[in-house]
Amino acid sequence: MSLILAIDTSSGTSVALIENGVVRAEHNVADIMKHAELIGEAIQDVLAQAFVRPAQIMAVVAGRGPAPFTGLRVGIAAATMFAAGVGVKLYGAVSLDAIALAALPTLRVTKSEPLLVTTDARRKEVYWALYSGLDEFGVPIRIDGPGVMKPEELDDYLVNRNVHPVTTDIAVSAANLGLLAEGQLRAGTIQEDTSALYLRAADAVEPKARIGKAVSG
Repeated sequence: MSLILAIDTSSGTSVALIENGVVRAEHNVADIMKHAELIGEAIQDVLAQAFVRPAQIMAVVAGRGPAPFTGLRVGIAAATMFAAGVGVKLYGAVSLDAIALAALPTLRVTKSEPLLVTTDARRKEVYWALYSGLDEFGVPIRIDGPGVMKPEELDDYLVNRNVHPVTTDIAVSAANLGLLAEGQLRAGTIQEDTSALYLRAADAVEPKARIGKAVSG
Protein backbone atom coordinates (compact mmCIF):
# COMPACT_ATOMS: atom_id res chain seq x y z
CA MET A 1 0.00 0.00 0.00
CA SER A 2 1.43 3.39 -0.98
CA LEU A 3 0.25 7.00 -0.94
CA ILE A 4 -1.95 7.25 2.12
CA LEU A 5 -3.71 10.54 2.82
CA ALA A 6 -4.04 11.06 6.58
CA ILE A 7 -6.35 13.63 8.15
CA ASP A 8 -6.65 14.50 11.84
CA THR A 9 -8.57 17.36 13.45
CA SER A 10 -8.60 16.11 17.02
CA SER A 11 -6.67 19.21 18.10
CA GLY A 12 -5.49 21.49 15.29
CA THR A 13 -5.87 20.80 11.58
CA SER A 14 -3.33 18.27 10.33
CA VAL A 15 -3.06 16.61 6.92
CA ALA A 16 -0.20 14.46 5.59
CA LEU A 17 0.71 12.25 2.67
CA ILE A 18 2.58 9.03 3.50
CA GLU A 19 4.31 6.71 1.02
CA ASN A 20 6.03 3.51 2.15
CA GLY A 21 7.09 4.82 5.54
CA VAL A 22 8.10 8.26 4.29
CA VAL A 23 6.22 11.50 4.99
CA ARG A 24 5.97 13.02 1.51
CA ALA A 25 4.18 16.18 2.67
CA GLU A 26 2.36 17.57 5.67
CA HIS A 27 0.37 20.64 6.65
CA ASN A 28 -0.22 21.47 10.31
CA VAL A 29 -2.13 24.38 11.82
CA ALA A 30 -2.41 24.62 15.61
CA ASP A 31 -5.66 26.63 15.59
CA ILE A 32 -8.27 24.56 17.44
CA MET A 33 -11.29 26.57 16.24
CA LYS A 34 -11.14 26.93 12.43
CA HIS A 35 -11.04 23.33 11.21
CA ALA A 36 -13.81 23.82 8.65
CA GLU A 37 -12.11 26.87 7.15
CA LEU A 38 -8.66 25.27 7.04
CA ILE A 39 -9.20 21.63 6.04
CA GLY A 40 -9.72 22.15 2.29
CA GLU A 41 -6.60 24.29 1.91
CA ALA A 42 -4.58 21.80 3.97
CA ILE A 43 -5.53 18.89 1.70
CA GLN A 44 -4.75 20.89 -1.43
CA ASP A 45 -1.40 21.96 0.01
CA VAL A 46 -0.10 18.46 0.77
CA LEU A 47 -1.10 17.24 -2.69
CA ALA A 48 0.67 20.21 -4.26
CA GLN A 49 3.80 19.77 -2.12
CA ALA A 50 4.14 16.14 -3.25
CA PHE A 51 3.03 16.78 -6.87
CA VAL A 52 0.32 14.16 -6.38
CA ARG A 53 -3.10 14.05 -8.03
CA PRO A 54 -6.13 12.95 -5.98
CA ALA A 55 -6.53 9.89 -8.24
CA GLN A 56 -3.08 8.64 -7.14
CA ILE A 57 -4.12 8.29 -3.50
CA MET A 58 -4.55 4.63 -2.56
CA ALA A 59 -6.21 4.99 0.86
CA VAL A 60 -7.41 7.60 3.34
CA VAL A 61 -7.17 7.40 7.14
CA ALA A 62 -9.09 9.64 9.51
CA GLY A 63 -8.17 10.37 13.10
CA ARG A 64 -11.07 9.28 15.34
CA GLY A 65 -9.96 11.22 18.40
CA PRO A 66 -10.87 11.20 21.19
CA ALA A 67 -11.58 14.90 20.90
CA PRO A 68 -14.37 17.44 21.33
CA PHE A 69 -17.31 17.10 18.95
CA THR A 70 -17.07 20.12 16.63
CA GLY A 71 -13.46 19.89 15.48
CA LEU A 72 -13.28 16.12 15.23
CA ARG A 73 -16.23 15.71 12.89
CA VAL A 74 -14.69 18.12 10.35
CA GLY A 75 -11.68 15.86 9.73
CA ILE A 76 -13.75 12.68 9.58
CA ALA A 77 -16.20 14.27 7.15
CA ALA A 78 -13.37 15.54 4.93
CA ALA A 79 -11.71 12.12 4.88
CA THR A 80 -15.02 10.43 4.09
CA MET A 81 -15.77 12.77 1.19
CA PHE A 82 -12.26 12.53 -0.26
CA ALA A 83 -12.24 8.72 -0.13
CA ALA A 84 -15.67 8.54 -1.73
CA GLY A 85 -14.69 11.05 -4.40
CA VAL A 86 -11.63 9.08 -5.56
CA GLY A 87 -13.10 5.65 -4.84
CA VAL A 88 -10.56 4.34 -2.31
CA LYS A 89 -10.67 2.61 1.06
CA LEU A 90 -11.36 4.73 4.14
CA TYR A 91 -9.90 3.74 7.50
CA GLY A 92 -10.06 5.11 11.00
CA ALA A 93 -7.40 5.19 13.71
CA VAL A 94 -7.27 6.39 17.31
CA SER A 95 -5.43 9.72 17.42
CA LEU A 96 -3.79 8.92 20.77
CA ASP A 97 -2.22 5.84 19.16
CA ALA A 98 -0.48 8.15 16.68
CA ILE A 99 1.08 10.11 19.54
CA ALA A 100 2.23 6.84 21.13
CA LEU A 101 3.79 5.73 17.83
CA ALA A 102 5.98 8.84 17.80
CA ALA A 103 6.95 8.61 21.48
CA LEU A 104 7.54 4.91 22.11
CA PRO A 105 10.74 4.36 20.06
CA THR A 106 12.65 6.63 22.45
CA LEU A 107 11.21 5.21 25.69
CA ARG A 108 11.60 2.07 27.78
CA VAL A 109 8.15 1.05 28.94
CA THR A 110 6.45 -2.03 30.45
CA LYS A 111 2.96 -2.93 31.60
CA SER A 112 3.78 -1.63 35.08
CA GLU A 113 5.60 1.43 33.72
CA PRO A 114 3.64 2.21 30.56
CA LEU A 115 3.48 5.28 28.38
CA LEU A 116 0.67 7.62 29.37
CA VAL A 117 -0.62 9.75 26.50
CA THR A 118 -2.94 12.63 27.38
CA THR A 119 -4.55 15.44 25.40
CA ASP A 120 -6.71 18.37 26.43
CA ALA A 121 -10.39 17.44 26.66
CA ARG A 122 -11.45 20.87 27.94
CA ARG A 123 -13.86 21.14 30.89
CA LYS A 124 -10.73 20.68 33.07
CA GLU A 125 -10.44 17.08 31.82
CA VAL A 126 -7.96 15.07 29.75
CA TYR A 127 -8.29 12.27 27.24
CA TRP A 128 -5.86 9.47 28.05
CA ALA A 129 -4.57 6.02 27.09
CA LEU A 130 -1.79 3.67 28.28
CA TYR A 131 0.71 1.80 26.10
CA SER A 132 3.14 -1.00 26.98
CA GLY A 133 5.31 -0.82 23.84
CA LEU A 134 5.29 -1.59 20.12
CA ASP A 135 4.32 -4.90 18.54
CA GLU A 136 6.34 -6.71 15.84
CA PHE A 137 4.78 -4.50 13.16
CA GLY A 138 5.65 -1.28 14.99
CA VAL A 139 2.09 -0.66 16.16
CA PRO A 140 1.56 0.72 19.70
CA ILE A 141 0.14 -1.81 22.16
CA ARG A 142 -2.69 -0.02 23.97
CA ILE A 143 -3.41 -1.64 27.35
CA ASP A 144 -6.01 0.79 28.69
CA GLY A 145 -8.19 3.58 27.38
CA PRO A 146 -8.98 5.71 25.61
CA GLY A 147 -10.88 7.46 28.36
CA VAL A 148 -11.66 10.90 29.70
CA MET A 149 -11.11 12.02 33.31
CA LYS A 150 -10.12 14.98 35.43
CA PRO A 151 -6.34 14.89 36.03
CA GLU A 152 -6.73 14.15 39.74
CA GLU A 153 -9.16 11.31 38.99
CA LEU A 154 -6.71 9.86 36.49
CA ASP A 155 -3.89 10.05 39.06
CA ASP A 156 -6.02 8.13 41.56
CA TYR A 157 -6.98 5.56 38.93
CA LEU A 158 -3.36 4.89 38.01
CA VAL A 159 -2.21 4.68 41.64
CA ASN A 160 -4.96 2.21 42.45
CA ARG A 161 -3.80 0.04 39.53
CA ASN A 162 -0.22 0.24 40.81
CA VAL A 163 0.87 1.80 37.52
CA HIS A 164 3.74 4.28 37.35
CA PRO A 165 3.59 5.77 33.86
CA VAL A 166 5.98 7.85 31.83
CA THR A 167 4.50 10.70 29.81
CA THR A 168 5.12 12.51 26.54
CA ASP A 169 4.37 16.00 25.29
CA ILE A 170 4.29 15.03 21.61
CA ALA A 171 1.25 16.43 19.79
CA VAL A 172 -0.95 14.42 17.47
CA SER A 173 -0.18 14.84 13.78
CA ALA A 174 -1.54 13.39 10.57
CA ALA A 175 1.99 12.30 9.64
CA ASN A 176 2.13 9.96 12.63
CA LEU A 177 -1.45 8.90 11.98
CA GLY A 178 -0.50 7.86 8.44
CA LEU A 179 2.56 5.95 9.66
CA LEU A 180 0.34 4.25 12.24
CA ALA A 181 -2.07 3.22 9.48
CA GLU A 182 0.80 1.70 7.48
CA GLY A 183 1.81 -0.38 10.49
CA GLN A 184 -1.76 -1.51 11.08
CA LEU A 185 -2.11 -2.46 7.43
CA ARG A 186 1.02 -4.64 7.73
CA ALA A 187 -0.37 -6.19 10.91
CA GLY A 188 -3.85 -6.68 9.43
CA THR A 189 -5.39 -4.77 12.33
CA ILE A 190 -6.48 -1.58 10.63
CA GLN A 191 -10.13 -0.68 11.16
CA GLU A 192 -12.72 0.63 8.73
CA ASP A 193 -14.61 2.14 11.67
CA THR A 194 -14.41 5.94 11.40
CA SER A 195 -16.92 6.75 14.13
CA ALA A 196 -15.83 9.67 16.29
CA LEU A 197 -14.59 8.97 19.80
CA TYR A 198 -16.23 11.75 21.79
CA LEU A 199 -16.31 9.71 25.03
CA ARG A 200 -18.94 12.06 26.43
CA ALA A 201 -22.04 13.93 25.33
CA ALA A 202 -21.64 16.83 22.93
CA ASP A 203 -21.60 20.35 24.39
CA ALA A 204 -24.59 21.37 22.28
CA VAL A 205 -27.84 19.63 23.17
CA GLU A 206 -31.39 19.93 21.94
CA PRO A 207 -33.61 22.11 24.14
CA LYS A 208 -36.04 20.25 26.35
CA ALA A 209 -39.66 20.27 25.28
CA ARG A 210 -41.87 22.63 27.23
CA ILE A 211 -44.11 21.01 29.76
CA GLY A 212 -47.79 21.68 29.26
CA LYS A 213 -49.63 23.34 26.45
CA ALA A 214 -49.10 26.89 25.33
CA VAL A 215 -51.88 29.28 26.36
CA SER A 216 -53.62 30.77 23.37
CA GLY A 217 -55.11 34.20 23.62
